[in-house]
Amino acid sequence: MDREWGSKPGSGGAASAQNEAIDRRERLRRLALETIDLAKDPYFMRNHLGSYECKLCLTLHNNEGNYLAHTQGKRHQTNLAKRAAREAKEAPAQPQPHKRKVSVRKTVKIGRPGYRVTKQFDGETKQRSLLFQIEYPEIEDNAKPRHRFMSSYEQRVQPFEKRYQYLLFAAEPYEIISFKVPSTEIDKSTPKFFSHWDPDSKMFTLQLYFKTKPPETNKPQPPPTANGTELHHLFLDLYCHPPPMVNGPRPMPPGGAPPAPPPPPVGNNTMVNFTPGTQMGRPPTMPPPPQGFQGQTDAGPRVLRPPPPPSMG
Repeated sequence: MDREWGSKPGSGGAASAQNEAIDRRERLRRLALETIDLAKDPYFMRNHLGSYECKLCLTLHNNEGNYLAHTQGKRHQTNLAKRAAREAKEAPAQPQPHKRKVSVRKTVKIGRPGYRVTKQFDGETKQRSLLFQIEYPEIEDNAKPRHRFMSSYEQRVQPFEKRYQYLLFAAEPYEIISFKVPSTEIDKSTPKFFSHWDPDSKMFTLQLYFKTKPPETNKPQPPPTANGTELHHLFLDLYCHPPPMVNGPRPMPPGGAPPAPPPPPVGNNTMVNFTPGTQMGRPPTMPPPPQGFQGQTDAGPRVLRPPPPPSMG
């Protein structure tokens, strides 16, 4: 009989301790392959001989399966615990941040409260306002409703939209309700922003005013550019209102006093005896008067007289 005692007829015989160890390591290797990524293992290393090493336990392995089976063994697990304890002991003690414990009340919500929203407009200040009236008939005793503003980027219910913000109202045991309002700066002055809770009628009132945008400052007009339209207007202005002549009479100043005459030429000035028309070969405007006529004076206008008739005697 070539089979060992204790096995069933037709079977390969009872497994030996060596075969059981081989089978156990194979099962551990398949399990480790499904749960462990060798690329993230800091102790896994492949040497130049093509075999694998464990840098933590300094062991040599023929294949990846053998290394994975080693990582599930007692020796590797013990070394991991020792390494973690040594690192925790050598690490500097850092103060733990003080976390304030906030106990969240777990109450049964009874639904949403009734509300009324009124839009208002102030004709004097040109401001728009909203009046919220929230009714809490079943509010808890000695409780007061609360409100707060929430940015559009803080909530996770609707898509982000920077043009709007949310106004929230909360009171136990009612659900929290919110209103989507424009994201404009709110006037927090005392007479315009106020909230009031009436415990008798169980109504919470809140009024807010939005600030108006400041008017834009008067910017200086840019100089006219040389385009067709402005040139056309410029030509019309020159045609309808021609500029004064250079040599003509000067306009009166705003004060009413006549302008002072120009000073007489002093010194050797080449432009003193300038006569219009004598330059560039052009004849003068008026010919000079003949010399030796009677009635010619040095001052005043020249008077031309005919010569006396010749004596016949």
